[in-house]
Amino acid sequence: MSSLTDRADRAGQATTTGTDTGGTAEAVAHLDRLALLGIAADLRSRTRLRGPGAHEADAVATDLGAARRHRWIAGHWLAALHEAGLVSRDDTGRYHDLHGPRRAELTAARAHLESAGPALGYPAELAEMMLRSLRMLPALLRDEIGVQALLYPDGEPATAEAVYRDNLISRYLNTAAAEVVADLAERATRPLRILELGAGIGATTADLLPALAGSPVEFYLFTDLSPFFLDIARRRFGAGFLRYQLLDIARDLPHRPNDLDLVVAATMAHNAPHTGRLLDQVAARLAPGGRVLLIETVREHPQSLTSMPFALSTGDGPPERHDGRAGTTRTYLRRAEWLSALETAGLRVEVDLPRQGDPLTALSQRLFVATR
Repeated sequence: MSSLTDRADRAGQATTTGTDTGGTAEAVAHLDRLALLGIAADLRSRTRLRGPGAHEADAVATDLGAARRHRWIAGHWLAALHEAGLVSRDDTGRYHDLHGPRRAELTAARAHLESAGPALGYPAELAEMMLRSLRMLPALLRDEIGVQALLYPDGEPATAEAVYRDNLISRYLNTAAAEVVADLAERATRPLRILELGAGIGATTADLLPALAGSPVEFYLFTDLSPFFLDIARRRFGAGFLRYQLLDIARDLPHRPNDLDLVVAATMAHNAPHTGRLLDQVAARLAPGGRVLLIETVREHPQSLTSMPFALSTGDGPPERHDGRAGTTRTYLRRAEWLSALETAGLRVEVDLPRQGDPLTALSQRLFVATR
């Protein structure tokens, strides 16, 4: 891999100094286990799976009182429980013999959560969000509350910051990404033109902007689907070379062919119905030598099952997929799928981090940087 990889990795690794990452995989397993047991306990108490017989996921969704757009989530959960060996599935796709967690089992899993959080550099807000989401599953499924109630309890941003910025893997990836941007700024022969897609609360933006300090920037276009996040960003970052615009990546990107020096998509490109089409559009808008910077989850961990699916539901139900995830309930592309999609779009991968064998790979989030 390139010297840019070395530079980005060194910067990212500096953020883990003083943290023992050797127990990362075990800590992740504890968090995943608690989420699965919590979901199993909820299904056991509120659905026909507590009794005999085999049942379809749709019938379980009915028992849960799931809103129309969230009904698919019951099947998504059951598939994850089946993979973990907590429920059986017959040849017809119906489920039976759901494991009923004992109180002592749940208590032990919660104790593991309390020890796993610090081991992963997770602030207290992340553990609190996970426990809160388990308590709020009925209301989430009925669509009485949304994911924003989890990310912004009492209207405060601390939990959202914990999810997207103030944790071990986010610090590593955002710092490595900032080093890539600094390298781009050092090489620039003109004021930079930057587009960030689905920038959300600006968790990655906040680390990228300092890397541009002192460098000429024509514009940094901060986009998101939600006016809520644009308002937060305006208050947080102000104006200067920053511009703000509503943008739905399911539609066409801003028409700037061969014009952009950098396109950033942090933890959001998987939301595109067809990731290959999105990357084709990105490639067409990059100037020669321009870069695309992706931060992506490459495996769905059970710990996200009580929050992320609710953000993905559309008005008609499950998210629309026309790429390798079509016909599945998968939220994310795998690492190999991203590498292949970038190459197919005519983009040469320069950075793929964390390195294989790094304990941080257990967290299943990666930085991809590719050049036109």
